[in-house]
Amino acid sequence: MSPAGQTAVKIAKRAATTLPVLWVVVTVVFLLIHLVPGDPIVQMLGEGATGADVSALRHAYGLDQPLGTQYWHYWRGIFHADLGQSLRLHDSVLNLVLQRYPYTLALTLGALLIGVGLAIPAGVVSATHRNGWADRAIGVGSLVGLSFPNFALGPLLILVFAIGLGWAPVSGAGNGVGDFLRHLILPSVTLGLGLAAILTRMVRTSMLEEMGQDYIRTARAKGLAERTVVYKHALRNALNPVLTVVGLQFGSLLAGAIVTETIFGWPGLGRLTLSAISNRDYALVQGCILAVGLTYVVVNLLTDAAYAVADPRLRR
Repeated sequence: MSPAGQTAVKIAKRAATTLPVLWVVVTVVFLLIHLVPGDPIVQMLGEGATGADVSALRHAYGLDQPLGTQYWHYWRGIFHADLGQSLRLHDSVLNLVLQRYPYTLALTLGALLIGVGLAIPAGVVSATHRNGWADRAIGVGSLVGLSFPNFALGPLLILVFAIGLGWAPVSGAGNGVGDFLRHLILPSVTLGLGLAAILTRMVRTSMLEEMGQDYIRTARAKGLAERTVVYKHALRNALNPVLTVVGLQFGSLLAGAIVTETIFGWPGLGRLTLSAISNRDYALVQGCILAVGLTYVVVNLLTDAAYAVADPRLRR
């Protein structure tokens, strides 16, 4: 079998192992939200609703059926691309998720771009100037980034850059591509700086390990330029552990987007999930969790494929 075919088989096996994890996550969420005390129908209609109205609406949404029956109907709906109806918004859960998902994906990718874009050069500079002033300054900056939570950094950025300097909008997503990108800057920075701090330390550690390898000394002995040695040889081999962290942190960015979207009024999946949880909107919570879980599975599969690109040895 060709190397490309072997890589495809490995990715397919990886996908098969992640599907049970996705099933467990959705099942646990389904059970937990149904076991929480309270009736979403009474909450939706109000305390003054009659028993007949409550019973009729509960029957309309299938909430009067046994829990096992509801669980079976939910998974059967998933295989038919039907995630049910939102109790509060009276719309298809699939439509609501598809409307909000692009905003959260754009925010996550923006944060990832900022995190990786800052971390790789900072980590390389820190490793190549070990124990120098640049290394110490970057180390202090990473520590500050790790210690500063999103719920504190976001309002601070709003006060300085939105209200004080007027360089960026305060909240919302804007209209049009240009306005959308302006609104995306502050939330992406808020979400991406923490990732940059983590990746910077990872890049530094991985680069220091690679710079001490025999092939680096051989490359230098051949007279190769230091820039070529660092970026073409050492950095490429140092990317594998960094890719692992990026893949794992993608899920953390999706989870952290809930706080960031709330701070900046970003109309993404995180705010929708938070609203659905507070309103005990069963179907909507499950649909949002399913979207996040599928995204996390796909990202991990792409990370596995990226290993082979970053390190040709893994294709064997």
